[in-house]
Formats: sequence, structure tokens, C-alpha cells
Amino acid sequence: MGRPSTRSKNKKHKHPLDQLDSSLEILRKIHASGEITDGDISQLFNLSKPICQGCRVNNKDNPNCFCGLMPSASGSRKSGIWQKTSDFLQSLGPDPCSELRDSLDSPAGLTNLGATCYANSILQCLYMNSTFRRAVFSIEADVLQRQPVLDQLARLFAQLFASKRSFIDSAPFIKSLELDNGVQQDSHEFLTLLLSLLERCLRSSGNPAVRTVIQALFRGGVSHVTRCSNCGRDSDASSKVEDFYELELNVLGLKNLEESLDDYLRTEELNGENQYLCEFCKVRVDASRSITLRTLPRVLNIQLKRCVFLPKTTTKKKVTSSFSFPQQLNMSRRLSNTTQGDLSYDLSAILIHKGTAVNSGHYVAHIKDEKTGIWWEFDDEHVSRLGDHPFGEGPSGSTGKPIQTDPVKSLSSSKHGPDEAKTDHNDLTPQLSEKFQVNAMFSSSDAYLLMYRLQHANLCNLQRYEAEDNKDEHVEDGFNCSQFIMSLPSFLLGDINSSNESLLQACDKYKSEKEKGLNQISKRKHEVRSILPEAPVQSDDEPFFWISTSWLHHWVDDFIPPAVDNSALQCSHGKVPVTAINFMKRVSAIAWSKLFSKYGGGPELSKNDSCFECLKDAARTLVFGDSYRNRRTSMKEIAESALSGICSDGIYYVSRPWLQQWVKRKITDAPTEADAGPSASIRCPHDGLLPEKAAGAKRLLVPENLWLFLREDALNVKPDDSLGCHSFLKDSAQCSQCQDELSEVACFEDSVREVRNVQRQNHEKLAAGKASALIPYCKYFLLPSSWLAKWRNYVNASGKNLLSSLEPDPLDVTINKLICQHFRLLERPLELVLKRGAIFQKISNTDGLALITEDDWKFFCQEWHCSEERGIAATIYYDDDQQKEARPEEQLNVCEEQLQTADGTNVICTTKKPIIRTFPEVCEDCLGERASSELMQRLNYCNEYISVILIQGKEVPRSVLEASETSFDPCRRISKRSRKTNSGSSINVKVSGSTSIYQLKMMIWESLGIVKENQILCKGLNEIEGEDSTLADCNIFPGDALWVRDSKIHENRDIADEISEQKLESQHVEEGFRGSILTTDFSL
Repeated sequence: MGRPSTRSKNKKHKHPLDQLDSSLEILRKIHASGEITDGDISQLFNLSKPICQGCRVNNKDNPNCFCGLMPSASGSRKSGIWQKTSDFLQSLGPDPCSELRDSLDSPAGLTNLGATCYANSILQCLYMNSTFRRAVFSIEADVLQRQPVLDQLARLFAQLFASKRSFIDSAPFIKSLELDNGVQQDSHEFLTLLLSLLERCLRSSGNPAVRTVIQALFRGGVSHVTRCSNCGRDSDASSKVEDFYELELNVLGLKNLEESLDDYLRTEELNGENQYLCEFCKVRVDASRSITLRTLPRVLNIQLKRCVFLPKTTTKKKVTSSFSFPQQLNMSRRLSNTTQGDLSYDLSAILIHKGTAVNSGHYVAHIKDEKTGIWWEFDDEHVSRLGDHPFGEGPSGSTGKPIQTDPVKSLSSSKHGPDEAKTDHNDLTPQLSEKFQVNAMFSSSDAYLLMYRLQHANLCNLQRYEAEDNKDEHVEDGFNCSQFIMSLPSFLLGDINSSNESLLQACDKYKSEKEKGLNQISKRKHEVRSILPEAPVQSDDEPFFWISTSWLHHWVDDFIPPAVDNSALQCSHGKVPVTAINFMKRVSAIAWSKLFSKYGGGPELSKNDSCFECLKDAARTLVFGDSYRNRRTSMKEIAESALSGICSDGIYYVSRPWLQQWVKRKITDAPTEADAGPSASIRCPHDGLLPEKAAGAKRLLVPENLWLFLREDALNVKPDDSLGCHSFLKDSAQCSQCQDELSEVACFEDSVREVRNVQRQNHEKLAAGKASALIPYCKYFLLPSSWLAKWRNYVNASGKNLLSSLEPDPLDVTINKLICQHFRLLERPLELVLKRGAIFQKISNTDGLALITEDDWKFFCQEWHCSEERGIAATIYYDDDQQKEARPEEQLNVCEEQLQTADGTNVICTTKKPIIRTFPEVCEDCLGERASSELMQRLNYCNEYISVILIQGKEVPRSVLEASETSFDPCRRISKRSRKTNSGSSINVKVSGSTSIYQLKMMIWESLGIVKENQILCKGLNEIEGEDSTLADCNIFPGDALWVRDSKIHENRDIADEISEQKLESQHVEEGFRGSILTTDFSL
């Protein structure tokens, strides 16, 4: 659809009959003869116009044009049956079929509730562990009722297991933990706290295998061994075995997992100040300390410590170096006790942290399906198949890649027999049939947590070892995963089946509506395409029917068209008027029959339903319009003569401004509302003739024929407004009452004018605003510059402004406002300047006190009724004069001597600085308080702009320094655009007085890319230091220009790191999961 034209939307549309001279002639003929022929009807209703073919748009005045009613073959519309299929499907709402899982063999995703990707990734890793999943399904119903967290976890796993949805809502489980959905957390910390919480919750289970599943799957043992180098014995604490659920390995400076394990288990030498106090030697000796692995779990979680602390910047940074790890990991040589047998692990999951910031970013999990060996990527709601490679089929587009392959011995070739190796231990993994396997190495710069699962052939040895170990330690319950159920319990399956049934019903409903809608569109399009070509009337003798164009558009576009509605086409006589030609089309009898039989409605308007009465009225109106235009043209000439003063036979008064506008108006077929009231503005409130001296009462005489024409038009437009066209003859007397009122006003104006003339004569120079040279040691008086400016406007007002000009405030009130509570001045005199040896005072119309002569002060006291003793006296001295006043006779001598100069000017040959001494003195305390208050108000701004200029060179341009030092002007317009200057880039930032320097530097960092530690921020020549101060503290006003330079001392880093750390600080640093169920200490 093209852009709509608005060029003529406000223009007054012409009558359709005005467009053709032939139609006008036909109407004139009808008015003259009173007869209407078939030829007249054909011409007036445009029946003879040809049938259009291929017009770009529909021709409104052609009843035979059906172009543009439906789009072209390749076109479409925004709504209706011609809209695109995609738009129609969008109108049906979301497709529930898109929520269907491909199959139960394809894993389902979890919804991200804002910032819960860290939890989703961990939950998927736990769910994809079949042993842990079946343990959750084996929890007793009564235990779930008592433990909300276990209940929601079981329901979540049940939906992931049996729901037909492609993603599951994780909100109930997250809510049960009381987590904040909008705060990003550490996934490793979440896993640690979650396993601890589940371990406590599962204690109430009666199933031993369920009760100890956390310990059996994830718990290992580690000791911190300290060995004396003197006696060679280990400390007593070295035999203590501590539990661990993951190994935290360093990444910084290390290339692969083997190096990290070596670093974790390396021996530390204790010597010098760190010597060890041996329990057996009883003295401090050199010793060695190391970590020893005692037992390893079935699922070995390895957390890669990618978060490091930078002492230089006191910030945390993510290590993004590449780190490699194997597909198969043999931990046998790492274990101190070899009775556990061969400890070979398979890589089962990789938790990935995307992003460069420590406290932000995004978590995804790459997990291997235990049954099929296929890797899947879990990215919240989206689950993607990766294939046999944990990072996809190839390294492209992934965060990891294979780097090498090593052959490893097959499990079937271990010391156990072949039958034992082929036994399915709880369906943990598929059997390995090859003699040798290839151990692939993978590399990633974002891997954050690795999960290795013990190869199933080694589980028997581990279970036998644990049985013996438990027997020695008299453990009550051994771990046997054969006690887990293989399917969902009925109380969980019921809700899943109900949800699946609802989803399938929604899918069926959507498919039904989609199919029904598409079929309806197809049928409607076929109907339009079949009937529309039959609509044009092929010959003049063929019968036809009129139909509304508006209804045709509905029929062509709508899914369900309404009944035929031709009521808008009918005139008051129930026929078809010629004025409806732009709003209707004529269709053939065949097309009308099909449309009317299907949709009904009406009324039926046939070929013979043209309204003759309306035609005759139109003809009569046209002829009247011709006559009216001719009459008005002649009257316009008479009016122009009257306005030019060459008309001598005028006997009626009309308003001159009204007649001037009437002459300028375009001649139309009939009078308009603007033609009303030719004498309204010259009629007074007493219904008499308003005196011509009154405002807006200008008038002139017009001839009788022009007046009668104007009066007739006015009454035709507003019949009830006879006062607006009241007749005033040439000899009509002016209203005496209005004349008296005008005389009183005139007298009052004369008196005001006389008073102001006297004041202008008394204060000739002050009234003219001329500056006069000042004489030292003469007595002057002080008045506010603002009061003098108002007085000057008052006495110089004239004409219409004579009475509307405002008087200045009373002089005594003005003087009172200048005196503070300490009986001193609240304003300072304006500064003095020397020009060509003479002393002048600076001029201002708003601020400060201006000097006036003693004569001016006396006249002001007489004119404004003020006591002379209340005046504020002032004398001009020089800055090195002694602090004593000159005697009056000395002042007089000085004045006379300086007035006797040769050229008549007050030339003072001195280099001394003149100063003004006032009585009373200026109150510095009050002025200081007021200045402080005004400064605080100026600094209390909000959402204003300041500019920051980036300086690239060594020298700061003078223009930048001058812009920085310019004082703030509240009326100054401030541009909000950023621009390129000769010295560098310039930005405008929106700030408030409470904005801190730290926040300003963050804005500069974001806009100009300068790390905040490298910013040298200045205003003028002064550097702005610190980050805790606000802009108000640094006296930075709206519109100020600051400049910044990049020191390039510290290394560049991502602003996201700073933002995330700032957000973390605002949440009380290292708050983590505080306040959630995960950190709640409760007994079960």
C-alpha cells in the first residue's frame, strides 16, 4: 500500500458537477426547459465513461471503474482476506504446536525468569544424570508433602521427563528456593548450596538409597597432609578426611586440566617464618604440606576458577584464556589409596559462562545423553543437538574445539571379565564395543564447570569398595541404586498427563482455526475473483443496479462481509441523487443478483431510480449561484470605490475593517458565515452608533444598493442576528452616553500625560537612559536599577500603552526592601568604570543599585511622596584615600574646580581606582547568606545537560578553557547533540546536581570509551578529583563545558565489568544467596 496523500486533505472539495462545463450546461438547460432526458442522465451520472482496465487506483467519479478494489496477483494488504499468510497466522496468536517437544528422546528446556540461567544450567546437569533423576522419582509421597523444595524438584524433573512441552516453567521451583529472579548468581555456588540443601532434605526419606544419593554420587574425601622433614612423620590432623563435592582448580597461567590437577596436589614447603611446629619434635622445623585425595565420587565436579582478583585495580576479572581438558580422565594415579581400582571418568557435562564480566554474562550447559552418547546444548528454553562432539560437529561457531586425540585402553580389556564389563549397571551408559577408544582433547575459553562420570565398568569395584568401607565404619545404609523406581510415580504422572492433554487440545484447536481460516480466505478470494469481473455493465441498454463503493470495499476485503447497505446513497426522496456519483458503482444485473441473494440488505437501486427532483434543485442552485456571483462581482466594485473614497452617494454606515475583509474574500456561489455582521463593530452597547474615536469603530458610507446586498447576505446566513446588520443612516447621531465616557477617558489620559511630561522634564537624562559622567566627592543617592527601568518605561509610554503601562512600586516601599535587619544595605552599587578619563557607572536594568544626582532624588521624593531623609547616600572616593569623609566645603570646591574644565567635560587625570562609599554600609553577612542560598538553588538542578570535550593533543585549546570558565546563564540554549570539534569529540550528557563524579565518569566511559581510572577530568584549569563528590560539590552548573584527557595508564577493560561490580556493591557486596532457602539453617 502506497503512502497516503495528505496534500489536499484540508481543501474544500469542489462539487462534482463543477468539474465539467458540459454538466453545467446541461443543468442550465434543465432549469430553462424543465425537462430531463436519458442523455442528460447518462452525462450527469457519467454512465458513458469507459470501463477501466489496469488503473493504479480506483477512479471515484467513474461508476464503471472497478480497478484497485482488490490487490494485484502478487500484492497484499495489512488486514482482511488479502493479507499475507504470516500476518493471518500471527493474528491467531502464538502457535501452541511450537511448544511441542519433538519427542521424549529430545530433552526439554527451562524458562529463564530474568537472570536464572545459572540455575537452569545446573538443574539440567542434575536431571541428565539418570541415577540422580531416578532417585528424585523414588522419594516417598509423604516426604514430598513435608519438603516443598523436594516436591517442586520432583515435579520439575517429572515434567522434563514426560511433558510434551519443549520447555518447562521453572518458576515454582525457583520460588520454593526464594531466589531473586532478577539477580545473576554464580552457578558453582548455586550447585554447592543446592546439593547441601538436598542432602539435608533427603534425610527424612525412608529409602536408604534415596537418603544417601547425594553423598554416593558427588561426595569424595580429601586430607591436608603436613609432614615433618625432621622425623618424617605426618601430623595427627593429616589423617582427618574432609568431604568435598567438587574440586576447585586454578586456570590462570595453566594450559590444561592435567596442569591444574598437578597445581592442586603440589607440595608446599614450609620454611623460614612459615616453619611448622612438629607435635613429635616439639620444635619448629621445616615441613611439607599437600592435599591428598582419599576417595573419589561417581560424579567428579571440577570447578575452573576463572574469577581472579586484580590488586592493581582492586577489581575482579574473568580469565578468558583457552583451557583444554580430555574426554576421558584417569584419576587412579591421583588417589593416595589405590583400593578403589581403576578410576577412569568420562566427560558428561560442561557448564559454560559466556561474557567477559565476572558478575554478569550468560550460562549454558553442554550435556551428554547417557543412553545415546549424543551431546546437547541447554540454553534456557532452547535445546540444540550437538552430535558426538561437546561443542558441535566442528569447531566453527563454538566456544570449544578438539585439539588432539590419544588412544586409551578399552574398559572391556580391564582386569574384569568380559561378561562383567557388558553388564548394564542401572543403564548409566551405552556399552563400549571397540578394543581401543580415542581420548579426544577439547579446548574452551569459557568452560566454567566440568562434570566427569565414572565409567560404568568401574562401578562394581567402587560399590564393593564402598561396601567394605561402610562395613568397617559401621555405616547403617549402603548405596544401592537398584532400589530406585524406573518410571514416574502415579501422583506425579497424573498432573503431567493432564498438562499434556491440555496442550494437545490447544494444538488441535489452533490447527482447526488455522485450517478453517485459510479455507475461508480461499473461498472468499475465489468469490471475489469470480464476481468482480462480471460487475461492469457492457452496454447502455443493459439493466444495472447502483451499489455503495464503501460496501464493495468491505465485500472485497472482509472475512465475513455485512449485508448490502445502500442507504447512504439515497436522497430525501428515496432515489439516487447526482451528488452520490463519487460514492457508488453501477454493477450488472448478474453481479447484483449474486451479491443480493447471498448477503441481502438493500435498498435496491436500479437504473430507473435517478432522482429528477434533486437534479432540478441542483440546476436551480447552479443558476442562482451564477446570478449571485454576478451580483457580488458588481457589488465588489462599488465597495472598492467606497474604500478608495471616490464614492459620493453613500448613505449607510458599515464597518471599514469588515468591508476591507469582505472585498478580499473569494467570490462564491452563496454567502458564507463571514458575510454576517457588516455593522456589528460600529454598534455600541446602547444600540446606538458608536463614536468613531472608540477602538475598532472605524466606519465609512456605502451606497444603498450595496448596503441592501450586504444586509440580505447577513440575514440569509444568520436570520436571528438582526443587530449585527443594524442600519445606520448618514445622519445617525452618535451615542451621547458613549461620547461622555470617551471624554472622561480622554481627560484622564491628558492628566496622566501631563504628569509624565513633568517627570520627563525633571529627569531628562534618566528618562532618556543616558549615562552621565560622575564627579568624585559629590553626594549622590542610590536607587535599584530595576525600579529605574520600570519608571523609565512608565514615563515614556504613549498612545495605546499610556494607560496599560504599569507604575513602579512606591518609592518608600522600594527603599524599605533595600534595608536588612541590621539596618544595612542588601544590594551593592553597580561598578564604576573609567572611560577617556571620566567616571561612569555600569548600566543594568535588573541588578544592582544605580547612582542618581541629589536633584533627581529630591524630585523623586516630591513625585512619589517619599521623605528625603530616607534616601541612601553615596560618595565616590579613590581606593587610596584615607578613611575619612571630606568636609562639605571641600567637596564643593572639588566639584566647582572640576566643573570649570576647558571643554566642559568632567575629565579626571588620575590612575587611581574610584570606589563608592554608601551610607548605610553594605551588609556583607546578609549578602553572603543570600549568595549562598542562590548558589544552592542553582546547584539544585535535575535532568540538565553539560558538555564534555575529549582533548586529543597535549595543549588544551584556548576556546575550550574559555568555554569551561564561562559563567552559567540560565537563559542560554543548550544543544543536546554530540559533535566533532577541532580538538576532539564532544558529548552532551544529562545530569543532576546530585550526580556523583563516579557516575559522570561512567557516562564518559560509555560514550567515549575511556576507562574511568584513565580519565583526567577538568573544568577550566582545575582538575576534578575524587569520585564520591557530586557535581554540586564541584560547582558544576547546567551548560558547563568540561574537558577530559585519556592518561592511558591503566589497561582497557569492558564497562560491563564495572557495571556488574557496581550492581553487586549496591546489593551489599558478596551477598550471594543470602535470604534464600539455600542459606537457611533449619533442622529436619
